[in-house]
Amino acid sequence: MTLDRAAGLAETARALAAGDVTSRALVERTLARIEAAQGSINAFRIVRAEAALAEAEAADRELAAGVSKPLLGVPVAVKDDMDVAGEPTAFGCCGEFPPVAEDGEAVRRLRAAGAVIVGKTNTCEFGQWPFTEGPAFGATRNPWSTAHTPGGSSGGSAAAVAAGLVPAALGSDGAGSVRIPAAWTHLVGIKPQRGRVSTWPRGESFQGITVNGTLARTVADAALLLDAASGNHAQDPHRPPAVDASAAVGRDPGRLRIALALKPPFTAVPARLLPEVRTRVVELADRLAALGHTVEEADPPYGQIGLTFVPRATAGIAERVAEAPFPALLDRRTLGAARLGRLLSGAPLRAARRAESVLHHRIGGFFTSYDVVLAPTTAAPPPRIGALLELSGFATDRAMIAACPYAWPWNVLGWPGVNVPAGFTADGLPVGAQLLGPANSEPLLVQVAAQLEAELRWHEKWPAPPVTERSTAA
Repeated sequence: MTLDRAAGLAETARALAAGDVTSRALVERTLARIEAAQGSINAFRIVRAEAALAEAEAADRELAAGVSKPLLGVPVAVKDDMDVAGEPTAFGCCGEFPPVAEDGEAVRRLRAAGAVIVGKTNTCEFGQWPFTEGPAFGATRNPWSTAHTPGGSSGGSAAAVAAGLVPAALGSDGAGSVRIPAAWTHLVGIKPQRGRVSTWPRGESFQGITVNGTLARTVADAALLLDAASGNHAQDPHRPPAVDASAAVGRDPGRLRIALALKPPFTAVPARLLPEVRTRVVELADRLAALGHTVEEADPPYGQIGLTFVPRATAGIAERVAEAPFPALLDRRTLGAARLGRLLSGAPLRAARRAESVLHHRIGGFFTSYDVVLAPTTAAPPPRIGALLELSGFATDRAMIAACPYAWPWNVLGWPGVNVPAGFTADGLPVGAQLLGPANSEPLLVQVAAQLEAELRWHEKWPAPPVTERSTAA
């Protein structure tokens, strides 16, 4: 049996468990796809060809012995901000980085579930921007249009899944960095509750705003990878109660009260929802209403939430820069953000952290009237490659806020959000919408996302294979 690129995570795991295919054969095919697409998509920073084949052979021995694990022998990818033993963690930066000694906790849990880590995917420098480009690795391109970015900062993971190179991948989300590339590559992207998937060896990544999440073509696959990666290191500061995301798939959520939130949260520079994106999101709201939910326009009481985001984000950058082995090679915008972070890392940062409980109370009150928020994931479709690469720091911030003003408040709150595909622009560029909930609401969000998927069948739409992959396959 040969599984094609359309085979998802769960389907691949079933085929392996049934003995229909070997992990070695799957990994060989995966590595061939990655190599064929690297020149056009450039999704991977590191491809672990030799190590992955050895891991696949070990998985085949376990499968032959009747061992049962959720992802035994399944090839997956992780973002290059996650530690994989024996590989460097450059996090989008230039320079030769030493290999790390141990897996990060999320990677350790994927391995415990039996997954084969085929490589580490590209990300922009320290995950700061909604594009995946830089002098360290070039430009990662969107499989739906290689002239456009797949988004960021988990753009490599999104591109790898959207192109069918791997069935699912881990990313991380500090201001939308899973949800934005998921929106711009027609994927499901789950940003879970803070602490759901460990960020260890950093108990709090970027002062607690960054979490690890999953990207896949279907809700079931994204939930399966989330369950496999979930769990905590003994020293993690955030340890939410366990949830079973996979069990929520296909479960009827009942009739819900859904707030359609189209107004961007307050930002210091203008942000406007483009009409074409608005239309796609409203169409999704209409579909939810047709499914029996009560949908009405209402915006969460965000207030001045942005004042609490900036100190945490920039202090996190300052911490990374202080550890960087090659500071002279860092982007000038990174150094500027670090300078601001050092200025804000005292009283402003402490005030920002204290404000979180106030925000939880105020915005949590909104969920006494509504069960779920539906909002645009971005205000615009993906920009062209290079459009933001050479801008100044201020101009980059303006462009980011204009394109992506919707995702970051849920990072301040630490609550779950799920991007779902919302369709395409007239130019064929994907856009998405996010389902947002209060603390530990992943099961409910997964239920609603799966309900939409059953109606819209978004996973059946595929980008054309890259030219190099088509010629190789031929």
